Order: sequence, then structure tokens, then C-alpha cells
Amino acid sequence: MKRVFLTVVACSCFGIAISQTGTSKKNSKRYDWNDRNNNTIYRSDSLTKKGFTLIFLVQDSTFNSETQQKLTEAFFTVYPQEVKRFNRDAHKKVVFIIDPSYDGVAAASNGIIRCNPEWMKKHPEDIDVITHEAMHIVQAYHKGHTPGWLTEGIADYVRYKYGVNNEKGGWQLTPFKPDHHYTNAYRITARFLVWIEENVNKKIVDKMNAAAYKGEYKDTLWMEYTGKTVDQLWEMYAQAQEAKQ
Repeated sequence: MKRVFLTVVACSCFGIAISQTGTSKKNSKRYDWNDRNNNTIYRSDSLTKKGFTLIFLVQDSTFNSETQQKLTEAFFTVYPQEVKRFNRDAHKKVVFIIDPSYDGVAAASNGIIRCNPEWMKKHPEDIDVITHEAMHIVQAYHKGHTPGWLTEGIADYVRYKYGVNNEKGGWQLTPFKPDHHYTNAYRITARFLVWIEENVNKKIVDKMNAAAYKGEYKDTLWMEYTGKTVDQLWEMYAQAQEAKQ
């Protein structure tokens, strides 16, 4: 593992739509995503391991270095797995910024992940924020019209599958309720995807992700891959969950 102390960072990144984690629906401030916002950088590290690089910029003087280390370790554990399974052409260099100017929880765009330090201070075990956001970099749905509920559902599915600290972080898939719908996104959609994977088509997430990446997502793919429409699948899923209660 190569470790370098940085004072200035320059990197070439590719973009995806800004997407916040399911922990918060609060909107981020509107600014150039690539701008460091003139915030002071109190710590900066670059680590390279097995072909992947994480550049970690801390713009909060009180941010816990132990939390930084946990986030870094999680990245190198989960990101290579995400890339291997879902998109081998994904960006190999990621910038993670502890950004006090960002007023959501965390978000990803242009190969950059921004995280609100106040959230991490209040929820220091929510390490798998990086698992969810790194998946958005892997997704890179530049083309087509993939619905946001599926984009976020896949990212939370990945957090469920590959997360390293979900239990300690108090994170789990949302228990089913009759008023839920697959378009609720995040953990609700993720739970639905897990059920389809386990009961209908074990490759459903891989197939949907591949179609979305190519800009070829369409609603009829559910019928093509499972023999059912997405609404029919949800009805089956809901009935199965209610039968358990």
C-alpha cells in the first residue's frame, strides 16, 4: 500500500448525477461539485492499494482521525468488490472530502464523494456511507433514463450486501409495511431487489445495473428478465411479506 501526504490534489474524474444517501433527504447546497469551496484542508492523504487510489481531504479541524481510518479501510474493502461485480471500467481514483459546506449527509458526483462532518460526528459508526456513495461512482449512469428509485435502491442493495459496519451503524433494510412501494427508493427498494434476487432471478441487480449503465433501462426489462412486470413483482413481494407477519 502506497501512502502519500498531499497538499495539492489534481485528478481526472468522470461524473454521475448527484445522489444523496437514504439517511437524509436534505438538499445539498448548489455549487460547482469540483470546487473545494475555499475551505481550509486540515489533513490530506492519498493511499493506493491494488490499483485503487483514495484521496482523503479533511476540511474540518475537529474531524476524528479514527473515523477517517475506518472510512478508508471500508473503501478499500468494498470498492474493489463493487467495481469487480458491477463495472470494471469504473474510476480507479476517488476523492473523499469531509466538507463542512455540504449540508446533506453524503453525495457523489464526478468521482468525488462529499460527506458532512457533523453527520459523522453524531453517527461515527455509519461507516458504510462510503459503501453507498462509492457505488454511485461505479454506477455512472450517464445515458438513458434510469429512474432514481432504482439507482438508489441498487446503491442500498450494495450497502446491504457489502457493508462492513451496518449493524454497529444502526442500519438495516426497512421492514415491509403495506403502504410501501418500490418507488420509495433506498432501503425499501433494496429490500425488494433482495427478494427478487432470492426468489425470482438471482442476477436481477446485475442485469438492471448493466442496462442502466448502457443507457438501455426500460420498464419492459422486468418482464424480460423475470416474466413479470415490476408491479406484478411488487404484488408478489408484498403478499409474501404479509404472509410472514
